[in-house]
Amino acid sequence: MSNGNPTVTVYIISHNFGRFVHDAVASVLNQDTDDYEVLVIDDGSTDNTSAVLATFANDPRVRLIVQQNKGLTITNNIALRAARGRYIMRLDGDDYLHPKALRQLRAALDADPELGMVFPDYFEVDEVGEVLSEVRRHDFDDVTLMDQPAHGACTMIRRKCLEEIGGYDESLGCQDGYDLWIRFIEHYKVKNLNVPLFYYRQHLASLTRDEHHLLDTRATILERHARRLGRKLAVTAIIPIRGNPTDPSSPALKDLGGRALVDWTIAAALGADTIDNVVVTTPDDDILDHVASTWPDTVTLVRRDAGLAAANSFLAETLRHALSTIETPAASFSAIMTLAIECPFRTSRHLNAAVDVMELFKTDTVIGVRPETDHFYQHKGAGLEPVRQNIHLRLEREELYREVAGLRLIRRPLLFENEGIPGGRVGHVVIDQRGALELRSSFDWIVAAHLASET
Repeated sequence: MSNGNPTVTVYIISHNFGRFVHDAVASVLNQDTDDYEVLVIDDGSTDNTSAVLATFANDPRVRLIVQQNKGLTITNNIALRAARGRYIMRLDGDDYLHPKALRQLRAALDADPELGMVFPDYFEVDEVGEVLSEVRRHDFDDVTLMDQPAHGACTMIRRKCLEEIGGYDESLGCQDGYDLWIRFIEHYKVKNLNVPLFYYRQHLASLTRDEHHLLDTRATILERHARRLGRKLAVTAIIPIRGNPTDPSSPALKDLGGRALVDWTIAAALGADTIDNVVVTTPDDDILDHVASTWPDTVTLVRRDAGLAAANSFLAETLRHALSTIETPAASFSAIMTLAIECPFRTSRHLNAAVDVMELFKTDTVIGVRPETDHFYQHKGAGLEPVRQNIHLRLEREELYREVAGLRLIRRPLLFENEGIPGGRVGHVVIDQRGALELRSSFDWIVAAHLASET
């Protein structure tokens, strides 16, 4: 290794990962190349991290930095300033590399001067290093919708590119890779190597376990970038309710947590700063009267014919009818968001995130989804067979997503091209488990009543 000018800087951040960090450092030192440096940062650990790292103190390939706890993104920038390599890569203190990782990632950057970032597939392992599954990403040579980012760690980046976009946003406590991805793909080419080159440890302390915090931060990132680039969409939210004329069991006015069910959705829509107008369309006079008295001068009301609310009617017809009723030459909308009332815990943040996804990734439709990570089976006549033949191999192109939260955002022209929605180029926003709850049964209402009491 050339200590003065290594090609690659690998930096390892450890905050109380004393039981794992030895494997992380050793995995770099055991690479089948030597043109690198290892920068190990003890970010204010209170466990045995310092004792573990002391065993590497005399290794010339390793530089140690000990600091008070500063958090991930601030420490990322500290590492960026300290790095000497042309290429830089973060390795989290609880993960570790395949012996060929640095050579193969570096070779991709060496081969293409226009390439700014390269990332591999990976193995998920448990606390003791047993492989749980192999995760294989899309072939990014064929990807046109860049809304699935590289992993925040074990991604090799051309350092000058990272410096040119200003490094990491230190106001973020997590999801640094998602924020970096959005800024990076605006300017530089990215590539995936379809070979697993690192081991991503799954354990109780993993940051990825805190879904609500991660998704909340991701929504903040989307909002910042949409505002930075300038909002262009004029959005109206339409809440279609069949009501008693066609659905005697309509729950729109049923009480949940001291207010009618419909009011939960209206409140979320009015609270979303990406939505310009909120419309309730229904043939039910009681619902119209309730909304008019509860939300005076804030919600547009459209009385629709009962035929448009029939079970066999197309939603697109209802949306077109609502638009024809409310639009004027001075006020028209470029995108329409439909909201079902049966999802009371979908929030303004979810609605804003959907609009931001459409703005940033130029999609025709955005839907709310939950990734399905369970094992699915189909009955083929002779018994159940798994949908994925190899349950330990997760191919990104075969991942399943369930539409949830009664949330669809559609560009206006799509409503007049066909009856099928969603359609066109479909993007997604991941909804947390609470926001995805849909009231379909009495049990769902029991759960919702408990959640509403905590709101």
